[in-house]
Amino acid sequence: MNKGTFFCIDGHTCGNPVRLVTSGHPQLQGATMSDKRQHFLAEYDWIRRALMFEPRGHDMMSGSFLYPPTTADGDVAILFIETSGCLPMCGHGTIGTVTFALQQGLVTPKEPGRLRLDTPAGRVDAYYSMRDGKVEWVKLFNVPAFLAHRNEVISVPGIGELQVDIAYGGNFYVIVEPQGNFKGTHATSAAELLAMSPKVRDAVNAQIACVHPLDPTVCGASHVLWTGDPKQPDSSAANAVFYGDKAIDRSPCGTGTSARMAQLFAKGALQSGQDFIHESYIGSQFIGRIEGTTEIAGHSAILPSIQGWARVTGHNCITVDDDDPYAFGFQVL
Repeated sequence: MNKGTFFCIDGHTCGNPVRLVTSGHPQLQGATMSDKRQHFLAEYDWIRRALMFEPRGHDMMSGSFLYPPTTADGDVAILFIETSGCLPMCGHGTIGTVTFALQQGLVTPKEPGRLRLDTPAGRVDAYYSMRDGKVEWVKLFNVPAFLAHRNEVISVPGIGELQVDIAYGGNFYVIVEPQGNFKGTHATSAAELLAMSPKVRDAVNAQIACVHPLDPTVCGASHVLWTGDPKQPDSSAANAVFYGDKAIDRSPCGTGTSARMAQLFAKGALQSGQDFIHESYIGSQFIGRIEGTTEIAGHSAILPSIQGWARVTGHNCITVDDDDPYAFGFQVL
């Protein structure tokens, strides 16, 4: 029996894939996108696995579904799917989703130049510029970001001791700066980062509790953000973000950039209103900025923005049929 047919718009944001799924949406229950995310995880995670993993996807695959807004003033809601799970928020995924949806006429904003987005992490505003039917750039005003844990020393098997910070920018990020047992992204190969990252993430989650104070379903450190010297002369900083089981973000990572700015702000290394040009492992850039400050359940937090661009690479129709032994995806670890 066919499980479903899914029409998709494929593309990338600054190098990292985005697959906007435009059909086959499961009917999700709940008043908020956080509620709907839990329903999707409980009953429909086979869709994520089928569309994100091999043979229909790959280790870096990331995607989304559009849903009706869950707030009175919202334009549209987004559910994020990728190899690492069903994320509360995804910055590069939002930039790609907004770009593809606007260019294909899938969403009509109440206010031209602005989309009010309902995400599992909360409200995200997306401003954009269009020319000749193409979206030139998207600037996200993300959910509040904050430094959750500062200067934690963890013991990592096979690596030794590392001092890390853990910050929230829509997901929880373990931030590792150059030190004795890590020389920086500029001096570390992608293969080495892929080998070290799961060990670091596992060690952090075994030793430190990461739970959002306003939504206990947002828990656990899911990403590792390694830092180092940038390649581009105008970049403020560089990073390589690990997610899933063996993926390095090809974009500068939107929620990771938010988390990094929150960490730097809390440590006095970045000021409100100052541009923060963040570079990915392949050299692509996002423009970040601290637009203001706020407080989340006693945590000092920033109001981050991230600007980037996306491009469509193709359209496809994916069939998932359970008579295929690989219908619901696989990984080669």
